[in-house]
Amino acid sequence: MNFVKKNGAGFLLCLIIAIPAWFLGQVLPVIGGPVFAILIGMVITLVLTRKEAFTDGINYTSKKILQAAVVFLGFGMNLTEILAKGRQSLPIIISTIATSLILSYILYRILKLRTNNAILVGVGSSICGGSAIAATAPVIQASDEEVAQSISVIFLFNVIAALIFPTLGAMLGLSNEGFGLFAGTAINDTSSVTAAAAAWDGIHGSSTLESATIVKMTRTLAIIPITLVLAIWRGRNEKISKDSSFNLKKSFPFFVLFFVLASIVTTVFQLPAAVTDPLKELSKFLIVMAMAAIGLNTNIVKLIKTGGKPIFTGFCCWLGISLVSLGMQHILGIW
Repeated sequence: MNFVKKNGAGFLLCLIIAIPAWFLGQVLPVIGGPVFAILIGMVITLVLTRKEAFTDGINYTSKKILQAAVVFLGFGMNLTEILAKGRQSLPIIISTIATSLILSYILYRILKLRTNNAILVGVGSSICGGSAIAATAPVIQASDEEVAQSISVIFLFNVIAALIFPTLGAMLGLSNEGFGLFAGTAINDTSSVTAAAAAWDGIHGSSTLESATIVKMTRTLAIIPITLVLAIWRGRNEKISKDSSFNLKKSFPFFVLFFVLASIVTTVFQLPAAVTDPLKELSKFLIVMAMAAIGLNTNIVKLIKTGGKPIFTGFCCWLGISLVSLGMQHILGIW
C-alpha cells in the first residue's frame, strides 16, 4: 500500500503518456514510441508546476521499469536461431561495434564530453539503439538527461539512415544479401532497420527484411558483454575514487543476468511465437513508459543547448560504422 501511495501518481502519469506515444510509434515506426514519449514528457514537465507528488513514481519508472523492459527483451532472443543464421555477420558486427566504441572514446577525449554521454552514444550506435541505452544506463548510473540526449542522437541518425540507405545501397550496387547486412549492422534501432529493409524489398521485390532483422538481433547479444565490462569498470572507478574495496556483487547488473536467463529459457524450451511475441511487445511498451519518465525529468532547453557535442559524436560513430560495414563486406566478398 505504501508502494502505491509513494509511486502510484508518477507511475500513472508515465502510463498515460506511454499509451498515445506507443500508438504514435506504431503509426510512424521510423520515429518510434520511445522518442514520442520523451518529447511528450519534456513538454508536460514544462507546464507541470507542482511535480513533487509525481517525483518518486517517475524515478521508479525511469529506473526499475527500464530494467524490467530489458529482462522481457530476452524472451525475444532464441540464441540457437540467432547464432546459426547470424554467424556470417559476426566479423562485420564485431568490427562495427569496435569502430563505434573507439570513435566515441577518441571524441570523448578530444571534445571533453561527459563520460556517460560518450558511453551511451557509442553503445547505442554500435549495438541496438534504444535497447542498448536502456540496458547500459542503469549500469553506469546515467542521469535521465544523459539518457534523453543519447536517445535523441540515435533517433536522428536512425531516421536519416532509414530514409537514405535504400537509395544509397542501390547506387553502390549492393546485392540483396549485402543490403541486409548493411542495414542490420549500420542502422541502430530495430524499427529503422525494418523500415529500411522493407523499403528495399518494395523497390527490388526481394526478401531482405528477415536477414536484416536477424543481423540486428545478433548485434543485440552484445548487450551482455558490454554491460558486464561497464559494471566492472564502474566498480573499479568507485574503488579508486572512494579508496574502498571493489564489490562486484554491488556493481553487477543483475537485470542483465535475468535478460540472459530469459534468452536461455526461450532457447531451451523453444517457446512459440504465441508466447514470446507478447513478451517482446511488453518489453517495447515498458521502454516507452521509461522514456516518458525520462522525458519528465529532462530540461528540454538545457538538452538543446548542450546537444552539439553528442550529435557530432553520434554522426562520427554512424559514419564510421557505415563505412566499416561496407568495407568489411568488400573484404569478405559479399558485396
